[in-house]
Amino acid sequence: MAAVSFASAIQRHHPCPEMTVSGATLLEALEEVFSSHPALRSYILDDQGKLRTHVAIFIDGEQVQDQERQSDPIAESAKIHVIQALSGG
Repeated sequence: MAAVSFASAIQRHHPCPEMTVSGATLLEALEEVFSSHPALRSYILDDQGKLRTHVAIFIDGEQVQDQERQSDPIAESAKIHVIQALSGG
């Protein structure tokens, strides 16, 4: 099963321990997380289901490519890291 962890900046707003999830795509993995932590959905995804601009997700160290549908494939042993993206000048 894939492991999903959330950065401390996100956990300040929505406490969520690391979880192991199943699923063949990032969206399937996220849906499993959201089923246990429903308040995370609106923090991670916008009203159209796209990743919010302040969120970055990495699968085994590679940033996800499909921010609209989260269709990136995940391996059973994947490490998924959800972080709050930084911006500024």
